[in-house]
Amino acid sequence: MPRDETSAQRAARLRLGRLPGYVRQPDPARRGGEDGRTYKKGWEVRFTARSEAEITEIRELVAAAGFAPARPFFKGHQLIQPVYGIAAVQAYLAARESLETAEATPRPEARTDPRTAGIPEQTRREPDSVAAAARAAESAAALAAAEAAARAGREDRTDGTNRTGEVARER
Repeated sequence: MPRDETSAQRAARLRLGRLPGYVRQPDPARRGGEDGRTYKKGWEVRFTARSEAEITEIRELVAAAGFAPARPFFKGHQLIQPVYGIAAVQAYLAARESLETAEATPRPEARTDPRTAGIPEQTRREPDSVAAAARAAESAAALAAAEAAARAGREDRTDGTNRTGEVARER
């Protein structure tokens, strides 16, 4: 008789996708080959943690999801919490996939700007005084550039002539 999942188990299984970890899968070629009897690797999810407190939280979540956590071990500078079985691997991969798709699709409240909600064609306009100040600054900059160019044409060269080759007048 199939066992129905409770909502707490489903929620715990979805939270498994947020945990850092990786999946180990058996190699079917080695499992069916000559060394099939000696090849013992099976389906496994390995959750990684940095402290004993994190391992405790992971163990509680794995148990709430309906899986039996195995004994944790050290690998490198990390604590590893293994969970064995193909069902655990499938639940972890499904939770990861649903998490990735949820992060890829933007939420409705993130897409709409509350200032312009309901008026999609409205764009943000600057006040007239700001626009006028910007236009005045642009014209002042253009005038200053033109004056600088005119001065550069009149300035003396080191040989005493200006750009047109005429002898510069004294000022």
